[in-house]
This record gives sequence, structure tokens and C-alpha cells, in this order.
Amino acid sequence: MSARTGRLRLTDALRVAGVGLRARRLRAALSALGIAIGTAAIVGVLGLSASSQAGLLAEIDRLGTNMLTVEAGQSLGGGPAVLPNAAPAMIDHLAGVEQAADTSVVTTAGVYRNAMIPAANTGGLQVQAASVNLLAVLGTDVGQGKWLDEATAKLPVVVLGSAAAQRLGIDRVDLGARVWLGGTLFDVVGILEPSPLAPEVDNSAIVGYAAAQTYLGHVSVDDGLPETGSPTSIYVRTATGHEAEVQELLARTANPEAPVEVNVSNPSDALTARAAAAGAFDSLFLGLGAVALIVGAVGVANIMIIAVLERRSEIALRRALGATKAQIRTQFLTESILLAIIGGIVGVLTGVVATAIYATSKAWTVVIPAQAWIGGIGCAILIGALAGIVPAIRASRMPPTVALRTVCQALLDVSGHQS
Repeated sequence: MSARTGRLRLTDALRVAGVGLRARRLRAALSALGIAIGTAAIVGVLGLSASSQAGLLAEIDRLGTNMLTVEAGQSLGGGPAVLPNAAPAMIDHLAGVEQAADTSVVTTAGVYRNAMIPAANTGGLQVQAASVNLLAVLGTDVGQGKWLDEATAKLPVVVLGSAAAQRLGIDRVDLGARVWLGGTLFDVVGILEPSPLAPEVDNSAIVGYAAAQTYLGHVSVDDGLPETGSPTSIYVRTATGHEAEVQELLARTANPEAPVEVNVSNPSDALTARAAAAGAFDSLFLGLGAVALIVGAVGVANIMIIAVLERRSEIALRRALGATKAQIRTQFLTESILLAIIGGIVGVLTGVVATAIYATSKAWTVVIPAQAWIGGIGCAILIGALAGIVPAIRASRMPPTVALRTVCQALLDVSGHQS
């Protein structure tokens, strides 16, 4: 205690508050639990949101933002448009284009595990013919087996997208693994990793253009002559920094006669939007965390009010020994804040551990924003102060004579029992 001001020093206040909490450990622990749950919710929500955004942005950086997608849109009559067969070659000659690959949906064939599956049970899968450089443009890897080359693109072999393989129940590439496409058995030679920039590939069974024409009847007519089916999507890798200028020319280059029937997009924009929307539900979960903090504050206030009633004799003794009202207020307010800080620290640690475990399981970078743990501890201190201020004032206003009468009565009771 400071002799000159009559105020408790910080170390004395903490020591006295610690004694008060240790005397009622179970009650204090249960009250701090509400603070801990609310703080853990706040830290966990902000941490998981930041970690998921960091993981998604890292994936965008790995895949690059210089890929553009050209797709057939709608014709002026409202029906589906068709890209010219020469569109990929014309785009490949554009200045600023480093590489272009294309796919074509094979509408004449479905994807089935075997010939016994009813035709209507497609499972949402589709057959796509693809150029052999598709994976290099998409930045997608082969999970098992191998990708198509100039030779296998002519044969009845298929590479499955990640989702297609899962739905077909094929988890590895073995000799004899086959799928039924358009009345023909195709050997499965590979399974792809997920393709974030082209999710339609994940739900596809991919064959070569030549195989699609030979075995699946995937043809189109140009000037009266049968040709391989027209491309549905063209994936374009541009030189870094030239995305905008190439994007302006793609529609006119892909279909000079009807550029309005061509859709051009940047898939990384969608991923960036997903990263921005990753925290869309943060406010909901933060609200739940705030409710838990309020419940914790009620618990802290409750324990402090009960403590004031139970410790009237202690208050009276301290007042009789010269403790001022300010010192009594400081004692009980410090107990309340210390209780909230303990709950806040436990909650922050719990939230950090939960975030680290979940983010690691998803292969994300673990990110705990500073505002998460600083805000958690700050909220705990504020709640402790607000919850403890009324009980502290109530304790300081307790008349010493009333409290001493309680002590005297207790002593009389004890002596009466002894006699």
C-alpha cells in the first residue's frame, strides 16, 4: 500500500485478489469458463477465416492470375453458340499469348462404371475431349497414372477428373480399370488432382480428340466435311502483365464473325472473390462469441456479488484496520478483472490451438491476426471491469459496523457451541 496516497499498489492488489479467487476455485473456474468460450470463439473464427484466405491466396499465386478462359456463349437467337474449330489455333498466334489448350464436351456419350448402369444415372459427369497440353495450361497435376500424349490420345483410354474418379469408385489406376463411355470400354490410365481454375475438369472423363472422333462419334461439319467436334472451352495463358490487352482481343479472335457469342473470363478472379467471401459468415460467429462473453460477464458479476455478501466479515475487518473505500473497491475490481483475464488467456490459447489444428489438416498457413488475440484479451479486461464495478462499489459502501455485527454474532455462535 502507498502510505502517501492510501492506494493499493498493483502488486498488493494482485496478491489480495489472487487470495480471494483461490479461496473459491471451483466457482471462479466456472465463471471464467464463459469468458474462455467467448474468447476462444472470437480467436477461432478470425484465425480460421484468415488462414483459409491465406491458403486460397497462396493457391492463386501458385496457379497464377494470367490464365483466361474462352467459352461459347449464346447465339443471337438465344440458343447455344459454337466456337469455330480454328479458334484455338487463331488464339495461339495472338501477341501476348504463351500457350492455349482447349476442351470439347462430348454430348454423344455418358460416363458409367459399366454397361449395366442405366443411361439416366450420369452422376453429373461428362465426357470431354482435350488437347494434350491441357494440364500444362491449367497448372493441374496428375494424382495417379499418366496424362494423355500424342499416341494415347488416339486410343480408347481415359483420364478421370478427381471428382469423377471418386463418384465412379475408382481410387487407383490398375490394370483392368475401365469405364463405359458411349458404348465403348475405355481403359483408365490416370486420375487428376483437383483443378481450381477449371472445376469442370474435375467432373469429367477426358479423352483425346482423335479417340472422341473415332470411338464416340464426336464430329462437326465444316464446309460439308466432317471434322473433330468444335471446342467448348479454350484456356489461354498470357504473358504476365498482358492479361488485359489479350482479354480485349480474345472474343474477336475466337469468333471474328460473332464475337458477342463468346464469353471471356479470368478464373482467378472467381478464386479471389472466394477469398474475399471466406469471411462472409464471420459476423454471425463473432455474434455467437459475443453472446458467450456476455454470459461469462453475467457469471463474473454473479460471483463477485456473492463474494461481497459472503465476505462481509473480511470487509469489516479490513475497514476496521484502516482500509479505505477506494482500497476495498480496488480489491474487488481487481479480482473481477483478474478472473476475466484468466478466462481470456485460456480462451485465446484454446482458439489458437484449434485454429492451428484445423488449418494444418487443410494444409493452410496458420494465421492468427493480431486483432484476434489482442481483441480477445481486451474484451476480457473490459468485461471484467464492467462486471466487477458494481460489486466493488457495493463492497466499499458497506458500513463497517454492520459487518462487525456479523463478525461478533459469528463469534458468539461459536462460543455458544463450545460452552
